[in-house]
Amino acid sequence: MTFFDAIIQGTIQGLTEFLPVSSSGHLLISQHILGVQENNLFFDVMLHIGTLFAVLAVYYKTIWKLIISFFQILAMIFKREFNLKKLNASQNMVVALFVGLLPLFLLFAPVPGSNMNIKDIAEELAASNSLLLVGIAIVATSVMLVIGTCKEKLYQNSFVKRIGSKKDLQRFDGKKHFSLFDAVYVGITQFIAAVFPGLSRSGSTLSTGLIRGINKQTALDYSFILGVPAIVAAAVLELKEALKSGAMQAVGTGPVLAGMIVSAVVGFLSIKLFKWLLKTDKMIIFIVYTAIVGSACIIIGIIEKILSINIFTGMAI
Repeated sequence: MTFFDAIIQGTIQGLTEFLPVSSSGHLLISQHILGVQENNLFFDVMLHIGTLFAVLAVYYKTIWKLIISFFQILAMIFKREFNLKKLNASQNMVVALFVGLLPLFLLFAPVPGSNMNIKDIAEELAASNSLLLVGIAIVATSVMLVIGTCKEKLYQNSFVKRIGSKKDLQRFDGKKHFSLFDAVYVGITQFIAAVFPGLSRSGSTLSTGLIRGINKQTALDYSFILGVPAIVAAAVLELKEALKSGAMQAVGTGPVLAGMIVSAVVGFLSIKLFKWLLKTDKMIIFIVYTAIVGSACIIIGIIEKILSINIFTGMAI
């Protein structure tokens, strides 16, 4: 892999990890177009670690509050004073994060009739490098964003009917606390996004939060922070295996570092951009974009299936 390829993929990873357009899907698309054959596990993990630094840079104050709240909850449990209904916002977020992460353990569930688990299936889907599959998943992301946005509008309209004046619409802010059911639903959505390359994790989890009536900024912050332990867990599980396979030597230290730095910087900027776009109600940009890109991938994927070649590189598939 060249420095140019590493920088391109680092940019794509940093930009798409947090925007609701699917980083895994766009990485596969870029690798398909560039003819990158390695699909290097170590390199992909390191790009994700780069974006982890971006989350920490944006949310370090929030994460520090959550760490403090975690120990406060432990103290409550020890003193037998824990009461879910009396938790403050940070303490509620800690509980929601723990509950939201539980569905990810389903990745290790065995698939009946085989010696594989769901995680193995997910890795096979990613390794297939199928534009058709990626396109379907990206279109599904667009549909999820539409449903989430429409559901938010329905909550707003219901609020206006109760209040009786559109002038008071700015008072509608959605729920600031996650119930256990809210966290479970978002967690299941994250699990599904982890299985199918092209299904945006941030887009799907944000949409689920909106469907549940969560305040959109709260839902977005929760989605980003929920990704931190998921990224760390994936890195721990995959890094040892990648190092054993000699994947690092296959890419080279220079391109890996370049990709990480670029993904971290671009990721930081993309988080800031997404928060602003969500605040100013510009989600339509992502809805249209994912619908167009997903549809294009489906069409190209069908053509390539018929011709049995990669139309960008001319290589047989």
